[in-house]
This record gives sequence, C-alpha cells and structure tokens, in this order.
Amino acid sequence: MKKHNFYAGPSILSDFTIQETAKAIHEFAGTGLSVLEISHRSKEFIAVVDEAAALIKELLEVPEGYDVLFLQGGASMQFCMVPYNLMKTKAAYLNTGVWASKAIKEAHFFGEVVEVASSKDKNYNYIPKNYKVPADVDYFHFTSNNTIYGTQMSFDPDVDVPLVADMSSDIFSRPIDIQKYDLIYAGAQKNLAPSGVTLVIVKREALNKSGRKIPTMLNYMTHVEAESMFNTPPCVAIFSALQTLKWYKQRGGIAAMQKDNIAKAKVLYDEIDRNKFFRAVVPAVEDRSVMNICFIMSEGKEALEADFLALAKSKGILGIAGHRSVGGFRASTYNALPLESVQALVDAMKEFEKNHE
Repeated sequence: MKKHNFYAGPSILSDFTIQETAKAIHEFAGTGLSVLEISHRSKEFIAVVDEAAALIKELLEVPEGYDVLFLQGGASMQFCMVPYNLMKTKAAYLNTGVWASKAIKEAHFFGEVVEVASSKDKNYNYIPKNYKVPADVDYFHFTSNNTIYGTQMSFDPDVDVPLVADMSSDIFSRPIDIQKYDLIYAGAQKNLAPSGVTLVIVKREALNKSGRKIPTMLNYMTHVEAESMFNTPPCVAIFSALQTLKWYKQRGGIAAMQKDNIAKAKVLYDEIDRNKFFRAVVPAVEDRSVMNICFIMSEGKEALEADFLALAKSKGILGIAGHRSVGGFRASTYNALPLESVQALVDAMKEFEKNHE
C-alpha cells in the first residue's frame, strides 16, 4: 500500500532526494567512501556545500551582500543567535504561536523586547494585523508559518526597520524578496533536508554591530568567514539539501513550487469547508497556511475523531493527528508532498462522510 506522509517534521522528502542520498551513502562522488564517512574538508564535499549555497542564491534570487550558511542547532539555536548578533538595545517581535513565543523568551536575555501584537487570545488561529513596529528597534522578527496552528504570513512585510524571519516551515514554498531582510533562518526538516542542518541567509553588513562580545560558535561572522566549515557540519543533511535544491530547479523553481502548493491547499481546504464533519481551525482564508492545514471535527462530532484517524491509517495516510494544543488533524503539505496524497486524504474524508450519514 502506498503511504501518504503528512508528518509536520521531520517530513516528506522527494523521491529524488532520498534515492540520491541513498546512493551517496553507499558510495560518494567516486571516492570509494560513503558520504557518512567522508571528510568535510575533502574537495568532493566542499563542492557539495558550494553548489548548495549557489543553488539557494539562484532559486531565491539572493542579491549581492548576503551569505548562505549551513549551521546546527535548529531554529531553537537561532532564537538566541539572532538577538546575540543583531540586538543592540531593543527588538520587536510578532507573537503568532509557540515558536514565536520561544524566540521572544530568548530575546529577553539580550535587551528590551517589544511584542507588537499577539494572537494568543484565540489560541493563535489568526495573524494579527494593523500593528505598529516602533521606529527605534534594532529589528522586527516574525515567524512566517506556524506549524501547530496552521497560520501563515505568505508575504514579505513592509517595515522601516531591519527584518528577520523564521521561515523554518515554508522556506522555498514561495518567492521571497530577500533584499527586505537582514536575516532569514530555517530548520531544514520541512522543505529542504533531514533534520540536523539549519539554513541561514544573512546580510553581511548587518553583522558586527551589536557592541557585545559574542562566543565564537554563536557569532555569525565566524561561520561567514569559514564558509560554514568552522566546525564539522552535518554532511549527510547538507548533501540531501543539495539534492532537494536540484529537484526544485528541475521542477521549475520556486514559482512552480508555489503554484503546486496553492493548488494542493485549495483541494483540501475546499473539502474541509464543504464536508459537514470537519471545519478549519483558521477561520480567515487569508491567514490559512498552505504548508500545515489544520482542521477539527465539526461541533457535536468530536467523538468521531478517533474513527477518522483509524480510517485514514487504513488508507496509508500517516501523520495527520493534530498537535496536542489544537487537537483534531494537521495535514502538512510541504513541497515534496504530491497532489495524489492530498486527493487520498480528501477521498477518505468523503468516505467518512458517506459512512456516517
């Protein structure tokens, strides 16, 4: 039976990425060694890092003056690295969920934090609007996609201060106006690679301005100057990332990914809105994520939740249980997920409706 992988992360990778990584685990770049055991300073692996960085710049149209880094520690490490490197006295944050809240908590260690708006009052089921970012902050930080709650800011905000974004769960899902940002970071385990590597795109001129001494490993400039080779990088994850980037280019680039993602999301949201047994967690259409589609049983039908999960599992549909803070269901429709899998979920929903009429 075909499996349909809707896990939120680590999540689905393209067949191309998996197959090419499997080959390299057996034998890498004609070296007679596995990518699991190759030296990260070998010319063969340095070529992988260089090509991956170049493809990221090409696919996202990264302008001059920015560096692409492959780091470790996930987005959680970035929660402290960002303020450590960029905050002088004060920064502004938008609170749209658990991960934004964690970033805010870490930033408090480095200076004053202005929470410009929050959607906590409704369990983060919307994106705040009409907030004002103070002109005297060192940067404004937001989380573009909220995996737990199914909300997304699918645009690049217009602000008059340096912009920083956590794009862990929607990087490469849409074109980005990189020049608006001083820094973008993303854990790779959603739309890029297996867990273990973190992508950072940083404007070089934004660095070395915090006025504080920064420990070597937490200083972005350390990794800029060493070209992501200051310490041993996660070699296999970076190799897999390169394969995903190649696959994106073969598929037509980021605009093609965006078109596919919008189409997949429409199919599923249309069924959620139509089917009397389900309802969307996020009421405002403009706030709904195309990466993590969260829905619950309709009012009065909550007792049937386990029955639908059982039906889905019997159809090979995996990873759709919602996060404990929301409940219900979460279908993560990342770039590598085919429309076929979304259709399988929709068919299961229709079957469930028919069986319980």
